Amino acid sequence: MKIPTLPFTLTDWSSVEPVRYPGETGYAEWRTLEVGDIRIRVVEYSPGYLADHWCDRGHILYVLEGQLTSELKDGRSVVMTPGMSYQVSDFGDAPHRSKTKVGAKLFIVD
Repeated sequence: MKIPTLPFTLTDWSSVEPVRYPGETGYAEWRTLEVGDIRIRVVEYSPGYLADHWCDRGHILYVLEGQLTSELKDGRSVVMTPGMSYQVSDFGDAPHRSKTKVGAKLFIVD
C-alpha cells in the first residue's frame, strides 16, 4: 500500500454518513473515506450478518467491538474479538467472507 500525498487529515467518523449494504443475511453499514486507491472504513455488521460474496481483496481489518468470524473458502475459519486483526494481500490466500452472530464493529483499510 502506498499512501498518496496527503496532508495531516482528521476524520470524525460520526459525521461520515453510513451506507447500508444487505448481506446474504443481515446488513453491513459502511462509513467510508477514500484517498487515492486507499479505502478507509468503519464497518458495522448487524447481528446475524453473513456476507453475500467471497472476497479476494487485500485488507487490514481490526475488530473494535463484537465478534467476527472470518471464513476462508478453503474451509478454514477464525473467530475474532475486540483487539484482534488480520492482514491479507490481494489474492494473498483463499477468498474470505465475514459473518457474525452478535454483530461487530470494524476498522478496515484496503
